[in-house]
Amino acid sequence: MLGLIVFAYSALAEPEVTPLPENASIDTVLDALDQRGKSMKEFTADVQLTTEDTAIGDSNTRTGKVFFRKVGDKGDAQLNVVLDFQVKKDGTKFIQVASKLQYLLKNGWLYDLDFTKKIRNERQVSKPGDKVNLLKLGEGPFPLPIGQSKEDVHKNFDVTMTPPAKGDPDNTIHLQLKPREGTPLAKRFSKIDVWVDRATNMPGRIDTLDAAGSEQRSTQLTKIVVNPKPPLTDTDFTVPPTAGWNVHVDKFQE
Repeated sequence: MLGLIVFAYSALAEPEVTPLPENASIDTVLDALDQRGKSMKEFTADVQLTTEDTAIGDSNTRTGKVFFRKVGDKGDAQLNVVLDFQVKKDGTKFIQVASKLQYLLKNGWLYDLDFTKKIRNERQVSKPGDKVNLLKLGEGPFPLPIGQSKEDVHKNFDVTMTPPAKGDPDNTIHLQLKPREGTPLAKRFSKIDVWVDRATNMPGRIDTLDAAGSEQRSTQLTKIVVNPKPPLTDTDFTVPPTAGWNVHVDKFQE
């Protein structure tokens, strides 16, 4: 749904988070990401999503807000992304238009709303009772290497550490994950670059390049707050009334 995540943000650090040293090893960083995912119950942030055609340089950028929370005691989660504006780059021209989209994922259903065209799509993405881990690589819309063991990451990726370079987010450690041949993610990505914020143990930026090398996806999150106080409520994970819209429903067949 969203493909790539780039986290460039100001986060609310928690007492249980131990900052990463500058010379941290790959496994130390992966362990920190694992614990970060386990301790994070929910977060909010401003979001910017960019898709770029690597051949001609044209891009499409959308901005808005993202809400995430785990629910219950089985690891289920809900995700709501509301995008309000779109900026298109066509050659040397930038065109900004109001174009609202919403993606809500909860209870095994993905709600995809286009407010301009007044189209509402509802798609069942998991069977009742099945659990989808939105933070696990390959299961959720975000390719996030958090909340999973370093053993699982090494099993699916060749992980290397990249020296700091100009343009990197401040105070981060850069890991590059190349999917191993034969793994499901190798069909989707040629590489995933992750910049881990040393102070918060959260991905400070993520870049992904598709398997063909033709499309790069980026997401920037600003003003991210982990485990906000007060916590999120059901009203943060709803869709507005859509009377009179074209509605399409795609449900699992029994």
